[in-house]
Amino acid sequence: MGQFTLPGNPPIPVVLRKSARARRISLRVSQLDGRVTVTLPTRVPEREAIAFVRDKERWLRGHLDRHEGPVEIAPGTVVPLRGAPLTVVQGQGRRILHSADTLTVPGPAETMPARLRGWLREQARNALAEASDRHSAALGRRYARITLRDTRSRWGSCTADGALMYSWRLILTPPEVLDYVAAHEVAHLRHMDHSAAFWDTVRGLYGDWRSARAWLRDNGAALHRYRFDD
Repeated sequence: MGQFTLPGNPPIPVVLRKSARARRISLRVSQLDGRVTVTLPTRVPEREAIAFVRDKERWLRGHLDRHEGPVEIAPGTVVPLRGAPLTVVQGQGRRILHSADTLTVPGPAETMPARLRGWLREQARNALAEASDRHSAALGRRYARITLRDTRSRWGSCTADGALMYSWRLILTPPEVLDYVAAHEVAHLRHMDHSAAFWDTVRGLYGDWRSARAWLRDNGAALHRYRFDD
């Protein structure tokens, strides 16, 4: 992995990353921190990637100008839960409570991000376990276990031995989107590929998956703007 700087006002640092799986040069701007990464196939010279970025400079600067920064968790922050925007408020007691329009988090403001993250992970685990159980029962295949992570590159995965992994941030999405991801990963218990047979299985478990997949494509990256760091 290398780096170069695109000159201009302001200069733009660009990370160069080679990938054996890449079939073409691609340019990505992180929705979380605005980092610019250009990925190129292993055998492609770096000068071609630099030329590619220079050719895309107008688009890149426009995209960075529209980039929204990270959202820090504090009283007054609006956070989505199951797709519904809720305002974080400070409260008393020991439990996090939610109503139609608020998330009440007890304790001092500095502990709110970590406390809310833990609560959201618990909500995600319950929802994803229920969806995975339901879809695996319908498929007639058992999964080995469920693991939650905070991945930025994928929303879920399924290993050859039946272990399911999900991003806990799926609890921020509308319920039908979370359910689609669960159906998608459970379908891999039968087909470890993305063949026509695989998508037929997803459709059998979930129904028409296209709108849920489009929601993730259009809105998923923005969910990583919410910062739950201690």
